[in-house]
Amino acid sequence: MNEIPSSSPLRQNSLRAVFEVMLRRGPISRAEIARVTGLSKQTASEVVRDLESGGWIRPTGQTQGLVGRSATTFELQENRAFILGADLGGTKVHVALANLLGDIVGQSAEATDPRGGEHVVRQIKSMMLGIARTEGVDPRRVRCAAIGSPGVFESDTGRIAIAPNIPGLDRMDVRRALQEALGCPVAVENDVNLAALGERWRGCARDVQSFSFVALGTGVGMGIVADGRLVRGARGAAGEIAYLPLGGDPFDARGYRLGTLESAVGSVAIAERYQAMGGNPALDVRGIFDRIETGDTAAAATIDEVARLMTQAIMAIKALLDPELVVLGGSIGCRPELVTRIQALATRFIGPSPKIAGSALGSSSTLMGALEMGLGWLHESFPGHGAPGNGAIHFGEA
Repeated sequence: MNEIPSSSPLRQNSLRAVFEVMLRRGPISRAEIARVTGLSKQTASEVVRDLESGGWIRPTGQTQGLVGRSATTFELQENRAFILGADLGGTKVHVALANLLGDIVGQSAEATDPRGGEHVVRQIKSMMLGIARTEGVDPRRVRCAAIGSPGVFESDTGRIAIAPNIPGLDRMDVRRALQEALGCPVAVENDVNLAALGERWRGCARDVQSFSFVALGTGVGMGIVADGRLVRGARGAAGEIAYLPLGGDPFDARGYRLGTLESAVGSVAIAERYQAMGGNPALDVRGIFDRIETGDTAAAATIDEVARLMTQAIMAIKALLDPELVVLGGSIGCRPELVTRIQALATRFIGPSPKIAGSALGSSSTLMGALEMGLGWLHESFPGHGAPGNGAIHFGEA
Protein backbone atom coordinates (compact mmCIF):
# COMPACT_ATOMS: atom_id res chain seq x y z
CA MET A 1 0.00 0.00 0.00
CA ASN A 2 1.46 3.34 -1.05
CA GLU A 3 0.65 6.32 1.12
CA ILE A 4 1.51 9.94 0.41
CA PRO A 5 3.95 11.06 3.11
CA SER A 6 2.54 13.61 5.51
CA SER A 7 5.59 14.20 7.65
CA SER A 8 5.17 17.96 7.87
CA PRO A 9 2.78 20.76 6.94
CA LEU A 10 5.48 22.11 4.62
CA ARG A 11 5.56 18.88 2.62
CA GLN A 12 1.76 18.80 2.57
CA ASN A 13 1.72 22.32 1.11
CA SER A 14 4.33 21.37 -1.47
CA LEU A 15 2.32 18.32 -2.54
CA ARG A 16 -0.84 20.39 -2.86
CA ALA A 17 0.93 23.10 -4.86
CA VAL A 18 2.35 20.59 -7.35
CA PHE A 19 -1.00 18.83 -7.64
CA GLU A 20 -2.77 22.10 -8.45
CA VAL A 21 -0.20 23.07 -11.06
CA MET A 22 -0.53 19.71 -12.79
CA LEU A 23 -4.29 19.99 -12.65
CA ARG A 24 -4.25 23.38 -14.37
CA ARG A 25 -1.43 22.89 -16.86
CA GLY A 26 -1.49 19.23 -17.83
CA PRO A 27 1.80 17.50 -18.74
CA ILE A 28 4.71 19.34 -17.13
CA SER A 29 8.37 18.69 -16.28
CA ARG A 30 10.04 18.83 -12.86
CA ALA A 31 11.96 21.98 -13.83
CA GLU A 32 8.77 23.72 -14.95
CA ILE A 33 7.02 22.65 -11.74
CA ALA A 34 9.84 24.21 -9.72
CA ARG A 35 9.65 27.42 -11.76
CA VAL A 36 5.86 27.79 -11.49
CA THR A 37 5.52 26.84 -7.81
CA GLY A 38 8.71 28.50 -6.54
CA LEU A 39 9.86 25.23 -4.99
CA SER A 40 13.51 24.25 -5.21
CA LYS A 41 14.36 21.74 -7.92
CA GLN A 42 15.22 19.18 -5.26
CA THR A 43 11.88 19.61 -3.48
CA ALA A 44 10.00 19.51 -6.79
CA SER A 45 11.76 16.26 -7.69
CA GLU A 46 10.99 14.73 -4.29
CA VAL A 47 7.32 15.69 -4.54
CA VAL A 48 7.06 14.29 -8.06
CA ARG A 49 8.61 11.06 -6.81
CA ASP A 50 6.11 10.87 -3.94
CA LEU A 51 3.16 11.49 -6.24
CA GLU A 52 4.38 8.98 -8.80
CA SER A 53 4.99 6.26 -6.19
CA GLY A 54 1.52 6.90 -4.77
CA GLY A 55 -0.01 6.41 -8.20
CA TRP A 56 -1.30 10.00 -8.53
CA ILE A 57 0.83 10.96 -11.55
CA ARG A 58 2.54 9.17 -14.44
CA PRO A 59 5.32 10.01 -16.89
CA THR A 60 3.78 11.00 -20.19
CA GLY A 61 6.62 11.98 -22.53
CA GLN A 62 9.69 14.09 -23.10
CA THR A 63 10.16 17.80 -23.60
CA GLN A 64 13.16 19.31 -25.37
CA GLY A 65 15.14 21.59 -23.10
CA LEU A 66 18.05 23.96 -23.63
CA VAL A 67 21.20 22.84 -25.49
CA GLY A 68 19.57 19.63 -26.58
CA ARG A 69 18.73 18.33 -23.11
CA SER A 70 15.33 16.66 -22.69
CA ALA A 71 13.18 16.25 -19.59
CA THR A 72 10.43 13.84 -18.63
CA THR A 73 6.95 15.32 -18.35
CA PHE A 74 4.30 14.09 -15.93
CA GLU A 75 0.51 14.24 -15.86
CA LEU A 76 -2.22 13.31 -13.38
CA GLN A 77 -3.61 9.81 -13.25
CA GLU A 78 -7.14 11.06 -13.79
CA ASN A 79 -8.71 7.76 -12.68
CA ARG A 80 -6.73 7.59 -9.43
CA ALA A 81 -9.74 8.97 -7.55
CA PHE A 82 -13.40 9.67 -8.29
CA ILE A 83 -16.16 11.80 -6.89
CA LEU A 84 -19.87 11.08 -6.81
CA GLY A 85 -22.47 13.67 -7.70
CA ALA A 86 -26.21 13.16 -7.22
CA ASP A 87 -29.33 15.18 -7.97
CA LEU A 88 -32.04 13.90 -5.64
CA GLY A 89 -35.42 15.12 -6.84
CA GLY A 90 -38.99 14.36 -5.88
CA THR A 91 -39.53 12.28 -9.00
CA LYS A 92 -36.03 11.33 -10.21
CA VAL A 93 -32.56 10.56 -8.87
CA HIS A 94 -29.64 11.31 -11.23
CA VAL A 95 -26.20 10.04 -10.19
CA ALA A 96 -22.79 10.35 -11.87
CA LEU A 97 -19.15 9.48 -11.23
CA ALA A 98 -16.42 11.85 -12.38
CA ASN A 99 -12.64 11.52 -12.32
CA LEU A 100 -10.00 13.93 -11.03
CA LEU A 101 -10.32 16.09 -14.14
CA GLY A 102 -14.08 16.42 -13.79
CA ASP A 103 -14.84 14.13 -16.72
CA ILE A 104 -17.97 12.04 -16.21
CA VAL A 105 -17.14 8.34 -16.56
CA GLY A 106 -20.65 7.02 -16.00
CA GLN A 107 -24.12 8.11 -14.93
CA SER A 108 -27.55 6.72 -14.18
CA ALA A 109 -31.09 7.99 -13.55
CA GLU A 110 -34.02 6.30 -11.79
CA ALA A 111 -37.42 7.22 -10.42
CA THR A 112 -37.05 8.35 -6.81
CA ASP A 113 -38.08 5.70 -4.30
CA PRO A 114 -41.45 7.06 -3.10
CA ARG A 115 -40.80 5.76 0.43
CA GLY A 116 -38.10 8.41 0.89
CA GLY A 117 -35.76 8.53 3.87
CA GLU A 118 -33.40 5.56 4.26
CA HIS A 119 -34.78 4.07 1.06
CA VAL A 120 -33.40 6.86 -1.13
CA VAL A 121 -30.08 6.61 0.72
CA ARG A 122 -29.87 2.94 -0.22
CA GLN A 123 -31.01 3.81 -3.73
CA ILE A 124 -28.14 6.27 -4.22
CA LYS A 125 -25.66 3.67 -2.95
CA SER A 126 -27.08 1.04 -5.30
CA MET A 127 -26.85 3.41 -8.25
CA MET A 128 -23.24 4.30 -7.41
CA LEU A 129 -22.26 0.64 -7.20
CA GLY A 130 -24.04 -0.04 -10.48
CA ILE A 131 -22.11 2.69 -12.28
CA ALA A 132 -18.84 1.55 -10.73
CA ARG A 133 -19.48 -2.02 -11.81
CA THR A 134 -20.41 -1.02 -15.37
CA GLU A 135 -17.41 1.29 -15.78
CA GLY A 136 -14.88 -0.94 -14.00
CA VAL A 137 -14.31 1.54 -11.16
CA ASP A 138 -13.23 0.28 -7.74
CA PRO A 139 -15.84 1.81 -5.36
CA ARG A 140 -13.05 2.40 -2.82
CA ARG A 141 -11.63 5.01 -5.21
CA VAL A 142 -14.75 7.16 -4.74
CA ARG A 143 -13.23 9.66 -2.30
CA CYS A 144 -16.14 12.02 -1.65
CA ALA A 145 -19.70 12.79 -2.72
CA ALA A 146 -21.92 15.85 -3.12
CA ILE A 147 -25.69 15.45 -3.07
CA GLY A 148 -28.21 18.03 -4.24
CA SER A 149 -31.67 17.91 -2.66
CA PRO A 150 -34.73 20.15 -2.55
CA GLY A 151 -35.38 21.98 0.68
CA VAL A 152 -33.04 23.43 3.29
CA PHE A 153 -30.12 21.41 4.64
CA GLU A 154 -29.57 21.91 8.38
CA SER A 155 -25.83 21.50 8.89
CA ASP A 156 -26.13 21.08 12.67
CA THR A 157 -28.63 18.20 12.53
CA GLY A 158 -27.99 16.80 9.06
CA ARG A 159 -31.72 16.96 8.32
CA ILE A 160 -33.36 18.40 5.21
CA ALA A 161 -36.36 20.62 5.89
CA ILE A 162 -38.98 21.96 3.46
CA ALA A 163 -38.71 19.00 1.07
CA PRO A 164 -42.33 17.77 1.05
CA ASN A 165 -41.94 15.69 -2.12
CA ILE A 166 -39.40 13.32 -0.47
CA PRO A 167 -40.76 12.05 2.87
CA GLY A 168 -38.56 11.33 5.84
CA LEU A 169 -35.61 13.62 5.08
CA ASP A 170 -36.64 15.96 7.88
CA ARG A 171 -36.56 13.15 10.45
CA MET A 172 -33.06 11.78 9.94
CA ASP A 173 -29.41 12.81 9.72
CA VAL A 174 -29.21 12.55 5.95
CA ARG A 175 -25.52 13.36 5.70
CA ARG A 176 -24.47 10.74 8.25
CA ALA A 177 -26.68 8.11 6.63
CA LEU A 178 -25.16 8.83 3.22
CA GLN A 179 -21.61 8.77 4.59
CA GLU A 180 -22.19 5.41 6.22
CA ALA A 181 -23.78 4.01 3.07
CA LEU A 182 -21.25 5.36 0.58
CA GLY A 183 -18.15 4.95 2.73
CA CYS A 184 -16.80 8.44 2.01
CA PRO A 185 -17.31 12.05 3.16
CA VAL A 186 -20.54 13.59 1.86
CA ALA A 187 -21.61 17.19 1.31
CA VAL A 188 -25.35 17.91 1.11
CA GLU A 189 -26.52 21.10 -0.56
CA ASN A 190 -29.75 22.62 -1.81
CA ASP A 191 -30.34 21.52 -5.39
CA VAL A 192 -30.86 25.03 -6.74
CA ASN A 193 -27.66 26.24 -5.09
CA LEU A 194 -25.82 23.43 -6.87
CA ALA A 195 -27.53 24.32 -10.14
CA ALA A 196 -26.06 27.82 -9.79
CA LEU A 197 -22.60 26.31 -9.27
CA GLY A 198 -23.13 24.07 -12.28
CA GLU A 199 -23.95 27.03 -14.52
CA ARG A 200 -20.87 28.85 -13.23
CA TRP A 201 -18.68 25.82 -13.90
CA ARG A 202 -19.87 24.66 -17.31
CA GLY A 203 -22.94 26.71 -18.18
CA CYS A 204 -23.92 30.23 -19.13
CA ALA A 205 -22.60 31.94 -15.97
CA ARG A 206 -18.89 31.30 -16.52
CA ASP A 207 -16.77 34.25 -15.36
CA VAL A 208 -19.87 35.96 -13.88
CA GLN A 209 -19.22 37.02 -10.28
CA SER A 210 -22.76 37.94 -9.22
CA PHE A 211 -25.79 36.13 -10.60
CA SER A 212 -28.96 34.31 -9.59
CA PHE A 213 -30.21 30.95 -10.80
CA VAL A 214 -34.01 30.74 -10.68
CA ALA A 215 -35.44 27.24 -11.03
CA LEU A 216 -39.09 26.74 -11.93
CA GLY A 217 -40.61 23.27 -12.12
CA THR A 218 -42.76 21.49 -9.60
CA GLY A 219 -41.76 24.36 -7.32
CA VAL A 220 -39.67 27.49 -7.53
CA GLY A 221 -36.33 28.34 -5.88
CA MET A 222 -33.21 30.41 -6.35
CA GLY A 223 -29.47 29.94 -5.98
CA ILE A 224 -27.42 33.08 -5.32
CA VAL A 225 -23.79 33.72 -6.21
CA ALA A 226 -22.58 37.12 -4.97
CA ASP A 227 -19.03 38.34 -5.57
CA GLY A 228 -18.05 34.82 -6.58
CA ARG A 229 -19.41 33.12 -3.44
CA LEU A 230 -22.50 30.99 -2.90
CA VAL A 231 -24.91 32.70 -0.50
CA ARG A 232 -26.75 30.36 1.91
CA GLY A 233 -28.07 32.72 4.59
CA ALA A 234 -28.13 32.33 8.36
CA ARG A 235 -30.05 29.02 8.28
CA GLY A 236 -29.40 27.89 4.71
CA ALA A 237 -32.69 29.30 3.42
CA ALA A 238 -31.41 32.18 1.27
CA GLY A 239 -33.11 32.09 -2.12
CA GLU A 240 -36.38 30.47 -1.00
CA ILE A 241 -38.32 32.77 -3.32
CA ALA A 242 -41.30 30.40 -3.29
CA TYR A 243 -42.35 32.45 -0.25
CA LEU A 244 -42.20 35.85 -1.94
CA PRO A 245 -45.58 37.61 -1.45
CA LEU A 246 -46.34 37.57 -5.19
CA GLY A 247 -49.17 35.99 -7.16
CA GLY A 248 -51.63 35.75 -4.30
CA ASP A 249 -52.49 36.74 -0.75
CA PRO A 250 -49.40 36.08 1.43
CA PHE A 251 -51.69 35.90 4.49
CA ASP A 252 -53.78 33.11 3.01
CA ALA A 253 -52.92 30.00 5.07
CA ARG A 254 -53.31 27.82 1.96
CA GLY A 255 -50.02 29.25 0.71
CA TYR A 256 -48.01 28.61 3.88
CA ARG A 257 -46.84 25.12 2.97
CA LEU A 258 -45.56 25.78 -0.56
CA GLY A 259 -45.26 29.57 -0.55
CA THR A 260 -47.35 32.25 -2.23
CA LEU A 261 -45.28 32.52 -5.42
CA GLU A 262 -44.92 28.75 -5.86
CA SER A 263 -48.66 28.35 -5.39
CA ALA A 264 -49.10 30.72 -8.35
CA VAL A 265 -46.42 29.54 -10.80
CA GLY A 266 -45.56 25.91 -9.94
CA SER A 267 -46.57 23.06 -12.20
CA VAL A 268 -49.84 22.41 -10.34
CA ALA A 269 -50.82 26.08 -10.58
CA ILE A 270 -50.04 26.16 -14.31
CA ALA A 271 -52.26 23.14 -14.99
CA GLU A 272 -55.09 24.56 -12.87
CA ARG A 273 -54.87 27.97 -14.56
CA TYR A 274 -54.98 26.39 -18.01
CA GLN A 275 -58.03 24.31 -17.11
CA ALA A 276 -59.78 27.37 -15.64
CA MET A 277 -59.32 29.09 -19.02
CA GLY A 278 -61.10 26.24 -20.78
CA GLY A 279 -58.06 24.14 -21.62
CA ASN A 280 -57.93 20.36 -21.89
CA PRO A 281 -57.77 18.97 -18.30
CA ALA A 282 -55.92 15.89 -19.53
CA LEU A 283 -52.81 17.87 -20.52
CA ASP A 284 -49.76 18.13 -18.27
CA VAL A 285 -47.49 21.19 -18.25
CA ARG A 286 -45.37 19.89 -21.12
CA GLY A 287 -48.51 19.40 -23.16
CA ILE A 288 -49.67 22.92 -22.36
CA PHE A 289 -46.40 24.36 -23.69
CA ASP A 290 -46.67 22.21 -26.80
CA ARG A 291 -50.17 23.58 -27.43
CA ILE A 292 -48.87 27.13 -27.81
CA GLU A 293 -47.55 26.38 -31.29
CA THR A 294 -50.97 25.12 -32.37
CA GLY A 295 -52.59 28.48 -31.62
CA ASP A 296 -54.19 27.40 -28.31
CA THR A 297 -55.09 30.78 -26.79
CA ALA A 298 -55.64 29.34 -23.31
CA ALA A 299 -52.13 27.83 -23.35
CA ALA A 300 -50.58 31.13 -24.52
CA ALA A 301 -52.49 33.13 -21.90
CA THR A 302 -51.45 30.70 -19.17
CA ILE A 303 -47.76 31.00 -19.96
CA ASP A 304 -48.10 34.78 -20.39
CA GLU A 305 -49.34 34.96 -16.79
CA VAL A 306 -46.47 32.81 -15.53
CA ALA A 307 -44.03 35.09 -17.37
CA ARG A 308 -45.60 38.16 -15.79
CA LEU A 309 -45.34 36.75 -12.27
CA MET A 310 -41.76 35.56 -12.81
CA THR A 311 -40.81 39.00 -14.13
CA GLN A 312 -42.18 40.49 -10.91
CA ALA A 313 -39.97 38.08 -8.98
CA ILE A 314 -36.94 39.19 -11.02
CA MET A 315 -37.81 42.80 -10.19
CA ALA A 316 -37.56 41.88 -6.50
CA ILE A 317 -34.31 40.00 -7.10
CA LYS A 318 -32.80 43.02 -8.84
CA ALA A 319 -33.82 45.35 -6.03
CA LEU A 320 -32.32 43.08 -3.36
CA LEU A 321 -29.26 41.55 -5.04
CA ASP A 322 -28.41 43.59 -8.15
CA PRO A 323 -27.15 40.54 -10.08
CA GLU A 324 -25.37 40.83 -13.39
CA LEU A 325 -27.28 37.83 -14.73
CA VAL A 326 -30.44 35.85 -13.94
CA VAL A 327 -30.37 32.29 -15.27
CA LEU A 328 -33.74 30.61 -15.74
CA GLY A 329 -33.70 26.85 -15.21
CA GLY A 330 -35.79 23.92 -14.09
CA SER A 331 -38.08 21.82 -16.27
CA ILE A 332 -40.41 24.80 -16.79
CA GLY A 333 -38.09 27.76 -16.29
CA CYS A 334 -35.76 26.90 -19.16
CA ARG A 335 -38.54 26.41 -21.71
CA PRO A 336 -37.75 28.86 -24.56
CA GLU A 337 -41.42 29.88 -24.81
CA LEU A 338 -41.24 31.17 -21.24
CA VAL A 339 -37.70 32.56 -21.41
CA THR A 340 -38.48 34.74 -24.46
CA ARG A 341 -41.62 36.11 -22.79
CA ILE A 342 -39.72 37.00 -19.61
CA GLN A 343 -36.88 38.57 -21.62
CA ALA A 344 -39.39 40.77 -23.48
CA LEU A 345 -41.07 41.89 -20.26
CA ALA A 346 -37.74 42.47 -18.53
CA THR A 347 -36.45 44.58 -21.41
CA ARG A 348 -39.57 46.74 -21.22
CA PHE A 349 -40.04 47.06 -17.47
CA ILE A 350 -36.66 46.34 -15.84
CA GLY A 351 -34.06 47.51 -18.36
CA PRO A 352 -30.86 46.00 -19.75
CA SER A 353 -29.61 44.78 -16.37
CA PRO A 354 -29.73 42.09 -15.22
CA LYS A 355 -29.34 40.03 -18.35
CA ILE A 356 -31.87 37.18 -18.58
CA ALA A 357 -30.76 33.83 -20.03
CA GLY A 358 -32.07 30.30 -20.18
CA SER A 359 -29.98 27.58 -18.58
CA ALA A 360 -27.24 26.17 -20.80
CA LEU A 361 -27.24 22.87 -18.91
CA GLY A 362 -30.96 22.21 -18.66
CA SER A 363 -31.86 19.30 -16.41
CA SER A 364 -28.17 18.56 -15.75
CA SER A 365 -27.36 21.82 -13.95
CA THR A 366 -27.76 20.45 -10.39
CA LEU A 367 -25.76 17.32 -11.19
CA MET A 368 -22.97 19.44 -12.71
CA GLY A 369 -22.98 21.61 -9.62
CA ALA A 370 -22.71 18.56 -7.37
CA LEU A 371 -19.72 17.29 -9.33
CA GLU A 372 -18.12 20.75 -9.25
CA MET A 373 -18.55 20.97 -5.48
CA GLY A 374 -17.17 17.48 -4.89
CA LEU A 375 -14.28 18.04 -7.28
CA GLY A 376 -13.34 21.33 -5.62
CA TRP A 377 -13.55 19.71 -2.21
CA LEU A 378 -11.31 16.85 -3.32
CA HIS A 379 -8.74 19.17 -4.89
CA GLU A 380 -8.64 21.50 -1.89
CA SER A 381 -8.21 18.60 0.53
CA PHE A 382 -5.39 16.97 -1.42
CA PRO A 383 -3.29 15.42 -0.01
CA GLY A 384 -4.35 16.05 3.57
CA HIS A 385 -6.79 14.04 5.61
CA GLY A 386 -9.23 16.78 6.57
CA ALA A 387 -12.48 17.59 4.77
CA PRO A 388 -14.48 20.72 5.54
CA GLY A 389 -16.98 19.75 8.20
CA ASN A 390 -17.98 16.38 6.80
CA GLY A 391 -15.37 13.78 7.75
CA ALA A 392 -12.04 12.79 6.26
CA ILE A 393 -10.84 12.18 2.74
CA HIS A 394 -8.24 9.42 2.70
CA PHE A 395 -5.74 9.53 -0.17
CA GLY A 396 -3.97 6.21 0.30
CA GLU A 397 -3.90 3.38 -2.22
CA ALA A 398 -7.31 1.74 -2.61
